[in-house]
Amino acid sequence: MNGNGVEEETAFEIGVVVPKSSDCIEVLVEEFRKAGLIVDRVVGLQNEFIRLEAPIETLGKAAAELQLKKRTHIGVDLQFHWDEVEAFERQPDGSLFSWFERYCCYRHIIYGIVNTSTSTVVLKSDGIEVHWEPGKPLLRILESVGIVKEVFPVHDEKKRKQLLRSWALNWWDFTVQPIDDICNYYGTKIASYFAFLGMYTKWILFPAAFGLAVQLVDFGSLQLFVLSAFFISIVSWAVLFLQFWKRKNSALLVRWQMNYPAGVDNGSRLLEGEWYQFQSPVELMKKQGADKTDKPRGKEAFQREEWLGHFMRFRNDAMIILSIICLQLPFELAFAHVYEVLRSDISKFCLTAVYLFTIQYFNKIGGKISVKLVKYENNKNIERRADSWVYKVFGLYFMQSYIGIFYHALLHRNIMTLRQVLIQRLIISEVLENMLENSLPYLKYSFKKYRAVGNKRKRENGRPSEKTQYMSRVEKEYLKPDYSASIGEELEDGLFDDFLELALQFGMIMMFACVFPLGFAFATLNNITEIRTDALKLLAMLRRPIPRPDATIGAWLNIFQFLIVMSICTNCILLVCLYDRDGQWKISPGLAAILIMEHVLLLIKFVFSRIVPEEPAWIRANRMKNATHVHDMCSRQLLRSISGEKINAELKKDE
Repeated sequence: MNGNGVEEETAFEIGVVVPKSSDCIEVLVEEFRKAGLIVDRVVGLQNEFIRLEAPIETLGKAAAELQLKKRTHIGVDLQFHWDEVEAFERQPDGSLFSWFERYCCYRHIIYGIVNTSTSTVVLKSDGIEVHWEPGKPLLRILESVGIVKEVFPVHDEKKRKQLLRSWALNWWDFTVQPIDDICNYYGTKIASYFAFLGMYTKWILFPAAFGLAVQLVDFGSLQLFVLSAFFISIVSWAVLFLQFWKRKNSALLVRWQMNYPAGVDNGSRLLEGEWYQFQSPVELMKKQGADKTDKPRGKEAFQREEWLGHFMRFRNDAMIILSIICLQLPFELAFAHVYEVLRSDISKFCLTAVYLFTIQYFNKIGGKISVKLVKYENNKNIERRADSWVYKVFGLYFMQSYIGIFYHALLHRNIMTLRQVLIQRLIISEVLENMLENSLPYLKYSFKKYRAVGNKRKRENGRPSEKTQYMSRVEKEYLKPDYSASIGEELEDGLFDDFLELALQFGMIMMFACVFPLGFAFATLNNITEIRTDALKLLAMLRRPIPRPDATIGAWLNIFQFLIVMSICTNCILLVCLYDRDGQWKISPGLAAILIMEHVLLLIKFVFSRIVPEEPAWIRANRMKNATHVHDMCSRQLLRSISGEKINAELKKDE
């Protein structure tokens, strides 16, 4: 327990990788200890690892220097002060700081170690002289010369094993997850993904049961009417699901002490002051110095910057859309046409293999181009840039995933082939993707581990050492792959691939619901498995991810909304194909009813989006209560100040 009466259990959470037998390591370790960190040195097979743990007092002082804003007991976010720590609320697990806040404090501490003397310190390592100049950060210098290879978060073994038991290996609870524990360990962004996945899996049980009945029961002449009723019900279900997800997300934001007002763009939802914490202290000081010296900008400058940003985003989006239409669309249509013409299964298999190889290369190129385009946009923070990039890249995957299916459905009107393609995409593709998603990280880790052991044996000239040295836990974590995106890892982490898989699945089952109602049942089974396999992947196969400050699903919410609108259009077209089997396209009462139903469903989506509020009433009531409380406190303080000034003025007058 420290002087402020705050008692909290801490653990080693940051690892620093350095080469063996480096003279700079002693200086680095000593500076870490001077900064208030607890240091543990672990010698590995190839490198040495420095594990860092920060007492709560050290983290508190760093948070005060960073001017973090935290929730107080009166419901208002105020700048953190270590001397007033009792005024601030704690996290759901009882800790003072979230994982994201702790990570920012760690970076501020270790990258804030500078040479405070007036002379240059010369450090030597393997014949290399490193000049540590006054005012320069030590860790940045050592990183630039390759002495510090990497700084990465490490797992807390106690919490990791607890999550393995209660989350990854807890198959009997199906969709139940310890969301608060996930948030405390991985941060709000990953916790939001699993909260969305769990809610999506619970809600999909209704259309899965309804679709199973529609698929297995023969309704005879009423089949078209039943399909129409099923279609109307799932559109209503999807709209309500997204509206109630917004309500749940609002409740999660309050529970996780994230103060986001309703109606704000998801991509801009960053806690004030948190984005600059990813920058080094030197860069931050330069930025703050520039802000102080710059002249205040006028209204015209802000308007010019605003409209320039809108123009750049519009230009980039137009370039991506034209590229998709002019380059990817003909390629996808050519593949779908050749696949339809071929009769041999071997030829179709070879064509599909060539197509998959080509499309992966095309997606990587498109992702890199999108990253470069996003850099020229006037986005305020990294989450806004990531959302802009997601919109662009999803267009590539949307065209890749659905254009062939549209080709079979609309041009050839081959419903049986369409169902075969849907079964292949929903069952075979998802099973293979899950196998690759969970096996590739293990194979990468096994290869790195084998290479590390092999290099050690080569250095020993093939002779076994007298003392057997086992690989430590921190070295195993270092060899594990990062939780990174398959493309565009400059802006996104592994959540991009997980959300992309969910979005493509949602689009598949929604846009072709009338043709294959059984798809919802397959999606349910896949999602129940996905919850546990994704949890196992994060806990056992990958490094601990770097936390992100956002606590929403960002651009993916708008993508799901877009897929609902697309599903209304595609299912109405499919109903027309099922009704007008001869392809005469004559106006009849049935076709007119389908056209009317399309407009009614679009109206239903609009009405449900307005009827169901995005925030629960208790959140709005609490916000009003807190605002009233703050207003009363400020009013009383102002009155005391005015009264004090009046008394002082009277005393001076009497004197």
